[in-house]
Amino acid sequence: MLNNKYLFRGGEEIVFEAEVDMLRAHGCTVDILTEDNEKVAELGALRTAARGIWSAESYKRVRAQLQSKPYDVMHVHNYFPLLSPSVYYAARAENVPVVQTLHNFRLMCPNGLFYRDGKNCEDCLGKIFPWSAVRHKCYRDSAMASAAVGGMVAAHRLAGTWRDLVDTYIALSEFGRNKFLTAGLPADKVVIKPNFLAHTPDPGAGSGGYAVFVGRVCEEKGVDTLLEAWRRLGQRLPLKIVGDGPYFEAAAAQARDMKNVEMLGWQDSDAVYRLVGNASCLVMPSRLYEGQPVVVIEAFAMGTPVIISRTGPLQELVEDEVTGRLFNPGDAQDLAEKIAWMIDNKDKHGAMRAAARDAYDAKFSADRNFELLTEIYRNAGQRMRSSSSAKNRVSSSTDFGRVES
Repeated sequence: MLNNKYLFRGGEEIVFEAEVDMLRAHGCTVDILTEDNEKVAELGALRTAARGIWSAESYKRVRAQLQSKPYDVMHVHNYFPLLSPSVYYAARAENVPVVQTLHNFRLMCPNGLFYRDGKNCEDCLGKIFPWSAVRHKCYRDSAMASAAVGGMVAAHRLAGTWRDLVDTYIALSEFGRNKFLTAGLPADKVVIKPNFLAHTPDPGAGSGGYAVFVGRVCEEKGVDTLLEAWRRLGQRLPLKIVGDGPYFEAAAAQARDMKNVEMLGWQDSDAVYRLVGNASCLVMPSRLYEGQPVVVIEAFAMGTPVIISRTGPLQELVEDEVTGRLFNPGDAQDLAEKIAWMIDNKDKHGAMRAAARDAYDAKFSADRNFELLTEIYRNAGQRMRSSSSAKNRVSSSTDFGRVES
């Protein structure tokens, strides 16, 4: 299992570790191979950009690992930028099937978010090269860096890497799957498997009498909308904001005038579990096309209803008035009304908490994900073997040369 670590630990890292733990807990042998973006500063921008397109070091390293024992599958979580797509070629050289989890939208958007200038943006969707992203400096606020990422994606699209060298892609939602199909990935190679928790917490009491936000404190996560909604609510329900980020100081300044808002900053995982489990609801006001936030799954596991924005794949997570409420993204008045509904319908909280936990057990538990993931691995192996057999049959009846298998 391969992963290129980001500078700051986030949801993708949590999911990677959870899958490793889950597979090992079910008796599978899992070896991990990682890179760390701390090396980027040492390499410099140009060497990092070149390595993002093709890393000879990663190719050799991965191929040597695959030669060390008979692996059933190579599962890639994040290859960008230091591992690079060269790892797919190493796997194909050793006849090992490849599964790739699509945690973000990097294959279609250099910043991976479909988000620019405070709104969702799909200008580069379906384009061979993302000129709009270069013009708007979408990746790291740099035209050069945006061009490097766009060049990597375009080069491997033209080489057929994305189409031919990955046997199965894992999308996290129907929304995400549809975007990747629009971008040209083969429909029969893109399956849906949700994120999950490696360890299931006990249901919370939900008796704290407050709402909670957990996440990066920034405008794209809708924190400004959240605070405005609470201003409109008056003193009806306290709000606890957990997390840090570039909007934290501005949010804290606004919260100083609001007696019902508490800025808690970063908290460890045990504290987050306690806060979410005792909350009346978790609020997820993001404007982004989020992949599948782990905190929502944690909330469901603890029986905490979720109030979530009707944006991208997020709206697939919550069943309105059953496991939570849906509101229009960026609409503080609509969010305030949904919070007021939760306050005014306390008689429904017990049923909603039970439904949230049922949703977790049905979709997001480790046991259910083990069944889904191992089936994906089996199918990826069958697809690779069928593809190799077909290519060998073609090669034996043409003059195009021998295909090595």
